[in-house]
Amino acid sequence: MLGLTEYRYEFGEFVWKFNSPTWNFSTATYDTTAAAFDNPDYVPIVIGNYRWRLGQYPAEPEYAAIEKRLQQAPDIAVPAITIDGKYDPFTPAGNGSAYRAKFTGKYDHRVLDVGHNVPQEDPRGFAQAVIDADHL
Repeated sequence: MLGLTEYRYEFGEFVWKFNSPTWNFSTATYDTTAAAFDNPDYVPIVIGNYRWRLGQYPAEPEYAAIEKRLQQAPDIAVPAITIDGKYDPFTPAGNGSAYRAKFTGKYDHRVLDVGHNVPQEDPRGFAQAVIDADHL
């Protein structure tokens, strides 16, 4: 926690570059987001999130009922397009098969030439997918 507390700006920049290796974001763009890192809750939230994602931190029991209801949500019957970033280190780009079972309406999947932060890295491609979903 001490390292993240002291180097939160540098660590955040490292994460952005790792997660989106082809995105040439400007210092001004990064600085706009990095201002939120000065929040006193930032470090415990980041550490807790990574621990939870890695299975080293339990889910919060007060939200168990909500999580259970979300897992039982109905299939998505409206037209939909899912998107993967080709260079996203967390979600390998594919044909959308991981998502496909939940979609019963017209469906398309796209792989954009970006990393993890699809809307910022390719705002036109992202917006086009939103527009195209209306025409499926």
